[in-house]
Amino acid sequence: MQERKPRFVSLSGLDVHRVYTRDDLKDWSSDDQLGAPGEFPYTRGIHSTMYRGRLWTMRQFAGFGLASDTNRRFKYLLQHGQSGLSVAFDMPTLMGIDADDPRAHGEIGHCGVAVSSLDDMERLFDGIPLDQVTTSMTINGPAAVIFAMYIAVAEKRGIRLDRLDGTLQNDILKEYIAQKEWLFPPEPSLRLITDTIAYCAEHAPKWHPISISGYHIREAGSTAVQELAFTLYDGLTYVDAAVKAGLPVDRFAPQLSFFFNAHNDFFEEIAKFRAARRLWAREMTRRYRPGDPRSAQLRCHAQTAGCSLTAQQPMNNVVRTTIQALAAVLGGTQSLHTNSMDETLALPTESAVKLALRTQQIIAQESEVANSVDPLGGSYYVESLTNRLEEAALDYFRRLDDLGGMVRAIEGGFPQHEILDASQRYQREVERKERIVVGVNEYVEPEERPIPILQIGQEIESEQVARLSDLRKTRDPFKMAGAVEALQEAASCGENVMPYLIEAVKAKATLGEICMALKEVFGTYREPAVL
Repeated sequence: MQERKPRFVSLSGLDVHRVYTRDDLKDWSSDDQLGAPGEFPYTRGIHSTMYRGRLWTMRQFAGFGLASDTNRRFKYLLQHGQSGLSVAFDMPTLMGIDADDPRAHGEIGHCGVAVSSLDDMERLFDGIPLDQVTTSMTINGPAAVIFAMYIAVAEKRGIRLDRLDGTLQNDILKEYIAQKEWLFPPEPSLRLITDTIAYCAEHAPKWHPISISGYHIREAGSTAVQELAFTLYDGLTYVDAAVKAGLPVDRFAPQLSFFFNAHNDFFEEIAKFRAARRLWAREMTRRYRPGDPRSAQLRCHAQTAGCSLTAQQPMNNVVRTTIQALAAVLGGTQSLHTNSMDETLALPTESAVKLALRTQQIIAQESEVANSVDPLGGSYYVESLTNRLEEAALDYFRRLDDLGGMVRAIEGGFPQHEILDASQRYQREVERKERIVVGVNEYVEPEERPIPILQIGQEIESEQVARLSDLRKTRDPFKMAGAVEALQEAASCGENVMPYLIEAVKAKATLGEICMALKEVFGTYREPAVL
């Protein structure tokens, strides 16, 4: 076995001492830095009772095949105790193209559910009471179109929009930074997001119109510091855009939410959630002076780290997910998804996703960690990590300010380059065995027994394409064309496009047709080279 040096650094590269004492918190004030749960700066949680008042929402990410396939999975999860729905869309949907587009061939239903029209959205939520569940939809470039479909389904059922509760990811900045699924340039994309924020503030006050996502930034290879810094700075960029559009900060800020990764470095991850709440509260207060305390409260969803899962010895992923989920809970998340052990191989099977849900339920019901609010608060180690993560994130804030803000920084490739460097550094450490990944670079088994995985057949694509063909033949073409033309006119003259999107999807315009119409107004985007 190759000899290795002992590890004394966190995944973010922060030095880790052998032991922590009061001396590591010399300038630390418990009143200013810690506070009480439910009180500014919310280091210990945004609610005074936290999980003693209400457990986190257990929201398993689900989506595959046709809308009817995913609908059955939703009902299966709800029957087994899931408390919120979370929709995964396939790649064509994420990219705003229809299932019968040649570019979609071979991708229909493979990484999520195929949604090309309002009819698909109706099938997706068939028999599910939209006013009694919370729904999260992980989609960004065409998010406003998908949200319009969801609203149209609710209206058709006679459900008032002020009863809808859930989250639209709708975070385009992290797409330019990390995930690379964009449709339009940054400025019109920000305008679409501002339109959804304004629409929800007026019509759907319980709905979160944007979930500012660090998850994909971390999955792209960032450190915890970079995830924290870039995510919160993205959030401030959205707030700034909405305020400049004329929205009072207290009108929309309480509806903002965040989405973080829960990775392997247990204590660093706990500290990251705590630092995020404190930093957001301080920056929102300093920059915008909100009158409503909720405007400075960071509420978040967490998902265990997909990039930490291994194809080798996939049963080990159950242990990784459990550790990561526990870190998110001890960090104070409001909502949680636990990855299934087989997700690095394919979409999760029913048995794997049920085990992932049971992981949350065992943590909630058997571990007793929900009995006390912020149980690690006051730990010399955790408080020191919280301080250092906040300081390191603020250093990135200053650099981004100097670059002219996040949009200019993205156009110059700054966050992309920082993440590239971090991911390459981590990979080198794994290859040198300076970081051990069990089953990959140590404790390797030469022969492994394969596990069952979920298969998506070619018939899925054929059926989805056939349904689209039927839709195009049976809809009123003049009504559809008129609705799309009205949408383009609203987009051109600066009106809020949400009412026009709703009318377009009701007129049976498809996702791809709507996105193409908007591209004619907004244009497309080509990212800069990252050298």
